[in-house]
Amino acid sequence: MNRIVAKEFLSENVVKLIVEAPAVSQKQNPGQFVIVRTDDKGERIPLTIADADKKNGTITLIIQRVGTTSHKLCNMHPGDFLHDLSGPLGRPTHIEKLGTVLACGGGVGIAPLFPIARAFKEAGNRLITVLGARNRELLILEKEMGAFADEVIVMTDDGSYGKKGVITVGIEEVLKRESVQLAVAIGPAIMMKFVALLTKKYDIPTIVSLNTIMVDGTGMCGACRVSVGGKTKFVCVDGPEFDAHEIDYDEMIKRLSTYKEEEKASYDGYLKTLS
Repeated sequence: MNRIVAKEFLSENVVKLIVEAPAVSQKQNPGQFVIVRTDDKGERIPLTIADADKKNGTITLIIQRVGTTSHKLCNMHPGDFLHDLSGPLGRPTHIEKLGTVLACGGGVGIAPLFPIARAFKEAGNRLITVLGARNRELLILEKEMGAFADEVIVMTDDGSYGKKGVITVGIEEVLKRESVQLAVAIGPAIMMKFVALLTKKYDIPTIVSLNTIMVDGTGMCGACRVSVGGKTKFVCVDGPEFDAHEIDYDEMIKRLSTYKEEEKASYDGYLKTLS
């Protein structure tokens, strides 16, 4: 069991948990994730490792409250224990010095982007980050990104902070003004689809990190399968990162809604237990 040692609300529905996980903290690399359960009857959900502290043996998880398990996680407190935690899982991000890297994060996708962006900066790249959120209250990790990025551009849908517009508007401003060698985009599936369409127009190599339905995290259950370049890939073992220009986003988005009704019934039932 893994003890929660700290908790912080980054926005109304996004929580940062610092969790004891000594072995994972020593072995993890940017881009990898863990699978957690809150109790012995709970579902297994994947969460990207947003940061790690090898000295203290802890990892940072950032969770958005959207369903039963994520709500349970957000309601946990320092001193509570996760029932189990498996990882690190998935292939680490390939980090190298390329020149200028454009790191694009939407909503809670900024959390998994954080360690990847920092690693590209530490490798000697010029790093430009474009962060998107529906409004100022939902923007996370701007200060943390600004601590190492060469430039941080903030886009909000309603214009309540930064520049008004969707994230692709901010990305295209950069692509029009300077040469970019690689783009990394993490966020909602629909966001990554449109970032991929944009960077393909400018012929910019782009990777995305996918967060599909996942159960075992070992490639055996097949729940996380996606089509990449016309071939079936499993996000848990072949990813979570893929060439953004090769993904069948429409199929992936359809699969993400496979259990929408069951998830809603579960969440409604859970909320009733809280009232």
